[in-house]
Amino acid sequence: MKLYHGSLESVSKPERRESNRTLDYGKGFYATTSYKQAEDWVLRRTKEMDVIRGFVNVYEFDESALQKMKSLIFNQPTEEWVDFVHQNRTVKGFQHDYDIVYGPVANDRVYAAFALYEGGVLDKQELIRELRTYKLVDQYLFHTSPALQYLSFIEAKEVVL
Repeated sequence: MKLYHGSLESVSKPERRESNRTLDYGKGFYATTSYKQAEDWVLRRTKEMDVIRGFVNVYEFDESALQKMKSLIFNQPTEEWVDFVHQNRTVKGFQHDYDIVYGPVANDRVYAAFALYEGGVLDKQELIRELRTYKLVDQYLFHTSPALQYLSFIEAKEVVL
């Protein structure tokens, strides 16, 4: 299966990086099955960083990793997904022990709905019903170095602003 990772640089050797912000599934290397999602990320970052180019890095993912490694799979927003994303985003020092996590991306539109949930305007079931009406893009988190061994670099496609 092909996976894509948007970056300001070519990433031939993916690595687990520490982030200075909280992320949906925790720290690690993120990829998606959506070329457009990766490209949109590059375009957003190039504008923010005032640079003229970035890259959509393309990988082959050996899906047997999902059975061989400790994996957490969310095929759609569920109560467990809401709790997991919420913990990763808000609980200081929260750590999980999954090698790979797969599920929906909590993008800006999703965060607006999450804010309504956190503010008590929506309960968890209302949030999930709302999120299931959205066309959500997916994401993979490679949380451990051994999980990254299941990604093989194919190419980096330049994206120019």
